[in-house]
Amino acid sequence: MAFKGEDHLDSLPLPVQRMHLIQVDSVQRWMEDLKLMTDCECMCILQSKPISIEKDEQNELILSSQYSTCDNLQLLLKRAWIISTELTRIAQKLEKNKWQRVHSMTVRVNCHVRSMINEYNTFNRNSSEEMHQFEKLLIDKCSEFTAFTERCIQTEDEQILKSMKSCVNETLTTVAQYFGQLIELVLTHEAQNLMRQIELSDSVYLTESAISSLFSLTQEGAHLCRIIAKEGGVVALFKICRQDCFRCLYPQTLRTLASICCVEEGMHQLEKVDGILCLADILTDNTHSEATHAEAAAVIAQITSPHLTFTQHLSSFLENMEEIVTALVKLCQEASSGEVFLLASAALANITFFDTMACEILLQLNAMKILLAACSDKHIVDTPYSRDQVVTILANMSVLDQCASEIIQGNGVQLLMEMLFERSSSGNSAEVAACERVQQKSAVTLARLSRDPEVADAAIKLSCIPRLIKLCRSPPERNNSDSVLVACLAALRRLAVMSPDGLEDSDFQQLVKPRLVDSFLLCTNMEESFV
Repeated sequence: MAFKGEDHLDSLPLPVQRMHLIQVDSVQRWMEDLKLMTDCECMCILQSKPISIEKDEQNELILSSQYSTCDNLQLLLKRAWIISTELTRIAQKLEKNKWQRVHSMTVRVNCHVRSMINEYNTFNRNSSEEMHQFEKLLIDKCSEFTAFTERCIQTEDEQILKSMKSCVNETLTTVAQYFGQLIELVLTHEAQNLMRQIELSDSVYLTESAISSLFSLTQEGAHLCRIIAKEGGVVALFKICRQDCFRCLYPQTLRTLASICCVEEGMHQLEKVDGILCLADILTDNTHSEATHAEAAAVIAQITSPHLTFTQHLSSFLENMEEIVTALVKLCQEASSGEVFLLASAALANITFFDTMACEILLQLNAMKILLAACSDKHIVDTPYSRDQVVTILANMSVLDQCASEIIQGNGVQLLMEMLFERSSSGNSAEVAACERVQQKSAVTLARLSRDPEVADAAIKLSCIPRLIKLCRSPPERNNSDSVLVACLAALRRLAVMSPDGLEDSDFQQLVKPRLVDSFLLCTNMEESFV
């Protein structure tokens, strides 16, 4: 993917680079690409013109472009993905001096570029002058590129080819840059059209269609979310959320907002339009549907995610935090499905990272009792992902001294013990990772709470010590997770202080007495057969 001496593909703009990240079943991707691919030799014969179709047959891809903006953009993105893939392959073949392959692939790119531009102009009648200029620049540069590579295959002189290679490199880079800039312009133009449609339409049907298309765009990657945010997407969507006539569109609108707010530009726009206050109003308004409340919780979960590095500017969140937390706890308590509970509990879990005062508010609201009760309902807390959110909240609340009595009263130690046995039933990598987090955080919570003798005694009576030893000594029990191991060693050492007689001498000598790092190294090098 690199040219000699320089990674020319890094010059591809983000919307082009993300084409390589589309995660689709390989056979499905190949079948879809066949509609756009044309045999190289045929294209040479036809002088880079696409193969014509029978009069009684319609090209499926062209037909699909007549359906909606969403379909049109999907078609454009698929064509762009193919072009970006071809540019990558040209770079690889050029590096190996396979000139014949470079030329044939250049011809193919030339054809795809022309087809993409023609298809786009078929459904877009109001392109800007700037866009037309870039279209012409790209087509001219592709023609120049083809001419260069054609001259290369007509000579076998190594010195001439070597001197021409730098020109081909430079032309390829320019083609990639023009292509990326054109795609950027097109996506910006389409985002602007959708924004205009949302802002000017009084029709629920048309507004719903525009929001649906906008949501589809947000699923294409962070770069598109940035474009949408810069073009006023967050402002337009919150405007919808402030109009009662569009109440039926609130869930869909909030879902789209959550997607846009994965990027910093979206967060800045949310702050500028008092988005936090609007979300708080929605969450505390009992006349809204549960679906609306759940999607509002999803936005809160997104903007407070501990994985984001740009939440510091959400100053208005602190002003509304108490009523937001109160509404989320109520949503957890009244959730009618596992999905609603997951969204509400995820928002609460993130808030406990966002500000420590949230834990004190949760304690005052009896949130621990509500969460522990929810865990006993297998229809509500039905996945490792939900248990991950619950145990995250418990772990963060466990730093408060008052938390211990709440855990005892709600039979929370028993729940933490059960979470130490969390295992994935499907083997799915995401689910396995969630199970590891549940095990780790339950051990962390036990270690923190066991400073209270009553909690430690309850944990010892429930045979937590043998389970912690098993997790330390048997890597498969902890899914070979080092983070689970460290947490279990810490919890075991805390409980060993309260009940030294509960450990065999070998366990004490290996898992408790040494420095934690030495016990860690011992356990990570331990064979399963040793147990």
